[in-house]
Amino acid sequence: MANVICGVDVSSDTLDARIGRDGAYQRFANDPDGVAELVAFCRHHGVDLVAMEATGGYEKQPFALLWAAGLACAIVNPRSVRRFAEGMGLLEKTDRIDAGVIAWYAATKRITAQQPGSETQQKLDALVTRLRQLTESRTREGNQRRLVNDPEALDTFTAVLAVIRAQIRIIEKKIIALIEDDPLWQALDATFRSIKGVADRTVAHLLAELPEIGTLSSKRAGKLVGYAPIARDSGKTHGKRAVRGGRAGVRSTLFIVAEVVRRHEPDFAAFHRRLSAAGKPKKVIRAALAHKLLTRLNAKARDVRRNFVQTA
Repeated sequence: MANVICGVDVSSDTLDARIGRDGAYQRFANDPDGVAELVAFCRHHGVDLVAMEATGGYEKQPFALLWAAGLACAIVNPRSVRRFAEGMGLLEKTDRIDAGVIAWYAATKRITAQQPGSETQQKLDALVTRLRQLTESRTREGNQRRLVNDPEALDTFTAVLAVIRAQIRIIEKKIIALIEDDPLWQALDATFRSIKGVADRTVAHLLAELPEIGTLSSKRAGKLVGYAPIARDSGKTHGKRAVRGGRAGVRSTLFIVAEVVRRHEPDFAAFHRRLSAAGKPKKVIRAALAHKLLTRLNAKARDVRRNFVQTA
């Protein structure tokens, strides 16, 4: 367990750092020079762990640079930190206070360091993120195009969509090359594709957004992605167990892909019919199918990883 924790409140321009709940505080720039100063600040105070909130990607550079400097780091959920603060009766909110709350939360929850992914993993993550952004841009441009009749305006849509499609093809080729260069990813790609309906883009999202797949129990995988029903029982009341939270990217991908899989895989089709006959709502059925697909993929990945260990 970390004895001295530095909480860091991250924004686009600054890093507000505090030792423990109410210890020494200092603000740094969110750039390489600022992180170097943060490293010196942490070493001066004998910090064992640096904890920071996920802040829309602004935490990625300081996280990587702190690890490179030899400081253990962890990224925590900002919603959990805020609820923790409210639960402890702390309603005030400033950058200085937030940094202390992050450190307090990390100590209370016994947060441990999270090793950054390999350079290849980080590259795949960046490419898959960009692929998702471009795909959303293509959909958005296509939807807007349907509302336009002027020929000159339509030409601008045609030009923009051509550029987006070209960039998508380039990124897809780079992702395929990355996967083919890694023996484990190559084996995972093959086993995932053995499920009819799972294609290359699904594999890329799984490897980038759920790199732990195959190392987790089915229950843990479901909870991590956000497909595990959350209990809402109290006394004689038994509330509906909804799914929420988790990793939105891979969750939305599996939600769509599971519909394709059930058209090709007999056991998924039978599962769908059974839930439909029981009168389950359509959205519940789709979520259950996605959970079943995740469980199947996780089991297949576990077998692949086990074989790699045995042959290593």
